[in-house]
Amino acid sequence: MTIRRVISPDVAEPPAERWSNCLVVDGIAYVSGMTARSADPKELAGMDEYAQAKVIFGKIKSLVEAAGGAMSDVVKITIFLTEIANNTKVWQARREFFAGDFPASTLVEVSALAAPEILVEIEAVAHIGKGRR
Repeated sequence: MTIRRVISPDVAEPPAERWSNCLVVDGIAYVSGMTARSADPKELAGMDEYAQAKVIFGKIKSLVEAAGGAMSDVVKITIFLTEIANNTKVWQARREFFAGDFPASTLVEVSALAAPEILVEIEAVAHIGKGRR
């Protein structure tokens, strides 16, 4: 088994010894839960679930591409929402990044995420070079 850490210049890396944004294990990319947070937490002010999901799917795309894949290689996503009634906003953003058969997906409502302004967190699994839907 080979494990390779993937870094994208478009996605801020977490502080040392916390977690990896993306690891590829034998051709399968595991993308950690991404939020719309940047280095400046004020940037989230006023962003709704749609806007946050767009930023997050953009980060996932950057990491999957840095791993050598494409969004069509994403086979599974897990979406965490603080308000499940707003799920259609996330699905609207998802349609802008996927076509054809969408990835298998799990939607979970949570009481809170890392900070009150974070409304959405999404993690993904991609089988690099195999999706081509």
